[in-house]
Amino acid sequence: MSPDKEPMKEGKEGEQQVESSIRIADDVVGVIAGIAALEVDGVAGMSGGLAAEVGERMTGKKNPSKGVKVQIGEKEVAIDLYIVVEFGVRIPEVATKVQEAVKRAVESMTGLECVEINIHVQGVSFKEPEDDYRVR
Repeated sequence: MSPDKEPMKEGKEGEQQVESSIRIADDVVGVIAGIAALEVDGVAGMSGGLAAEVGERMTGKKNPSKGVKVQIGEKEVAIDLYIVVEFGVRIPEVATKVQEAVKRAVESMTGLECVEINIHVQGVSFKEPEDDYRVR
């Protein structure tokens, strides 16, 4: 420890205070953002690319941060979300709701300010018809 840095400072009434910091991992913010995005109506899923799909199928485990890229600064965070929307929804409305939900969840849980939340729509999910109406 260098002599010019003091790890302890005088607090009120002569109490010693220790300087400390909290570092939140990118994966933690990614999980929070991914779960918040999936809870929005109109989002069918997240798109994590070919490698994530293969890994998920091989291990059988779902990755809640799939389709989320995070860049964290000291007090700010930028998030990119790669989503798949349901067929028939208004994409700009769904994207705006995802941005709001992610911002609310990340800021309330981490205290980091969301400076960017970019939505990348990677695909459209078509629901399978419940009944087969083909004539045989």
